[in-house]
Amino acid sequence: MRATFALRNAARTPLIRFVGKRSVPQSVDHTPRVHPAAPTSSLPDSFAAYREKAQQHGPLGRAQFTGTIGGTPGASLGPVRPEPGQFFDRAELPARFGRLPWSQAEIEAIETGGASLFA
Repeated sequence: MRATFALRNAARTPLIRFVGKRSVPQSVDHTPRVHPAAPTSSLPDSFAAYREKAQQHGPLGRAQFTGTIGGTPGASLGPVRPEPGQFFDRAELPARFGRLPWSQAEIEAIETGGASLFA
């Protein structure tokens, strides 16, 4: 018997049973309102006015701000060097912390999914 074929052709019945008839509200008020947890009790005049004051990981406006994050290019900060004992890349570490070369047996074990270890 082919169970997958029988399951594919079976009629789908939903597991959720809804009680009663579907009813859509006749009148829904879609006027914008201030959220109860909002810091102010008034809506912004426009989206542009909101965007001028909004902050998300920094100012959202297009004006350049001096003295704040993003006000100056990173190149003007000068070169960045790690402190003694800190390294930016793994290749800068001493040789004892470097990557070990793969042996041919390990490569074969990975390529065969481990079957070569038991053959």
